[in-house]
Amino acid sequence: MTHTRNSPASAPPDPTPSRGSSSTPQPTPSSESPPPSMVSSGKDDERDGRSARAAAEEMTVRPLRDRRYVVETDGGTYVVALDAGTCTCPDHAIRGSRCKHLRRVAMEVTAGSVPAPDERVGACAVCGAETFVPFDAGGPHLCDRHAFEPGAVVRDRETGKRLVVVAVTTERADAYRTDEGRVVAEYPTNVDYGAHEPVVEAVYAESIRPGRSVADCARYGFPASRLSRRGD
Repeated sequence: MTHTRNSPASAPPDPTPSRGSSSTPQPTPSSESPPPSMVSSGKDDERDGRSARAAAEEMTVRPLRDRRYVVETDGGTYVVALDAGTCTCPDHAIRGSRCKHLRRVAMEVTAGSVPAPDERVGACAVCGAETFVPFDAGGPHLCDRHAFEPGAVVRDRETGKRLVVVAVTTERADAYRTDEGRVVAEYPTNVDYGAHEPVVEAVYAESIRPGRSVADCARYGFPASRLSRRGD
């Protein structure tokens, strides 16, 4: 076990004449004419067409290191800046429209196929799986499978004891020092776990008692893979 560091617009005039006043009868709309709400504008049709092409056409989207994306198509290769809403294709450059390339990038970000502009591709320190991390974040990171949320109850693989996660740090086990001045990775019970893994801070569940909260308990640091979710 390893110790850790302790003005509103005015209403338009009413066009309806008052009772008893004379007015010219208004023509009744033809029953063959669709109501205005059912008549689509050319712009709506154009937008729908771009969205359909964005979803159906073959495109390859790759994130760049400057928060932009490269979109490769049969017709050419273009660069999309999703935050700025720009694309280097002629459709956007000439018409200023939200082209199919912009739409496709937005679709792939929503689907989780590529990172958002404020994210970058990283690798899980435990399994190496690709994961998206904050763009400017440093240090090791964990994928969804190996990540822990504060408050989660976990099990120590070495002792079998239950712990409550307090925080997941971005410090590696070979850099994180405890109150004893030792690096977490140097403890004999941690030699079988990755020294490059982020340290997870947790408290032993048995130390939490009535009148004593998690904040009152001693924190301990563990390499991430030493802890497992209950049932794993």
